[in-house]
Formats: sequence, structure tokens, C-alpha cells
Amino acid sequence: IVEMSIDEVKVFFETLLSKLSINELKISKPIIKEVINRIQFLIDVGLGYLTLNRKAGTLAGGEEQRIRLATQIGSNLSGVLYILDEPSVGLHARDQHRLIETLKKLRDLGNTVIVVEHDYQTMMASDWIVDIGPGAGKHGGKVVFEGTPKEILKSKCLTGEYLSGRKKVEVNKPKKDRSDLSKFLVIKGAKENNLKNIDVKIPLGKFICVTGVSGSGKSSLVNDILARALLKKFYRAKDEPGEHKE
Repeated sequence: IVEMSIDEVKVFFETLLSKLSINELKISKPIIKEVINRIQFLIDVGLGYLTLNRKAGTLAGGEEQRIRLATQIGSNLSGVLYILDEPSVGLHARDQHRLIETLKKLRDLGNTVIVVEHDYQTMMASDWIVDIGPGAGKHGGKVVFEGTPKEILKSKCLTGEYLSGRKKVEVNKPKKDRSDLSKFLVIKGAKENNLKNIDVKIPLGKFICVTGVSGSGKSSLVNDILARALLKKFYRAKDEPGEHKE
């Protein structure tokens, strides 16, 4: 069972309920219902692809954070004050709405959720915004706005100016630099965690970004395979790299 994905585990237990005798159901139904509930919380925060035998240390930051939040929803506590510092860090924009829905569920159970955040989606989904500023360091430390998301769009505070689109961050497109793409570091047959036997070519002497949704295999590729393999080769480190050919 622990080798199944969480989505598959839910189906397994739902099917099991229909196969048990009346006497067996008397004993097991409350337990199975609780198992299904707990599994559903994990599915609700977008973790249905994980297997239950995954070690906590192999999870991406976004996955760990969402598991903790799912645990809190499962506890059904109310009257609790939750404080989160930038929970969207490490999350792909596509996964952000799942995190927001989880935070709303915590609120709807009768709790207060305070989030320190820069994310647009989170700010616009909130009930109340407190904007601290106007600058950083000695230029900050004041409350420059407090109110609803609709109200901050009309405000002249810096956050309101950017949220409303009156001010924009202009991005200068860099000139394409294709010079010296002759040297590559190649990872062959990467299979750790969610990686599906992939080959990756990384150009040397460049600024490389590895992106993708939470749980797609970024940390497994870069931290578990690449970093550990290089540490073992050059510094004889004892940590075994993640599964790959060469």
C-alpha cells in the first residue's frame, strides 16, 4: 500500500469498504473512513502523486510545506492563530491556487491566518492587507496601508501602485549570447524519485535556471543527483547520489 501513489491508496480503501463483511465493517469502517479523510487532505493540496514510503528528506520544499498544512486541516482545530512566512517560496505559479485554497480552509474552520507574502495571487485572495514600508531598513517600519484588496488597488502606496498596474517592472531583454556552447555537463539516465530516466545537458560557464511545478523533480535532479555525484567524484563525499547512469 505504501508503494502506491496517494491517489491509488484512496481508490484501494474505497474499494475495500465494498468487499468487507458486515462484522468486518463494524470494526474497520471508522478506521478506513479516517484513512480516506487524511488521504483526501493530501490530494486537496495537490500531493496525490506522492507515495507514502517517500522519505521526508526527499520532498521538495513546497511539498513539505503543503503536507504540514494538510495535517493542520486534518486536526480540525479552531480558534488557532497560524503565522506563515512566505509559504509560496519554492512553489510554481500553477500550484499557488492550491496553497491559497488550503489557507482559506484553515480560516473557514474558525482560525486566523496571518501570512507574510509578496505573491500577487495570495494578496488578492486575502480578506485584509497590511502594507509595511515605505522602504527598507531605516526607510521602513511604518504602516503605509491597511484595508481590503480592492481598497489597496486605489491606494497610492507602492504595493498598490504595482498591484493595480499603474507601475510596472520593466524587464530589459538581454542580448542573446550563444557564444561557446561547446562545453556541457551531461547527466544520463536520471531516475531518482519522480524523474523518468531522463538525460540533461547543462552548458558550462552560463547562468542556468531549472524550473517546473512543485514535485516535478527539480531538487532530485540538481541536489540529489548532480550535487552529490560531483561531491563524491571530487571530494570523496560519503553521501550516495540519487539513481542515475553517469
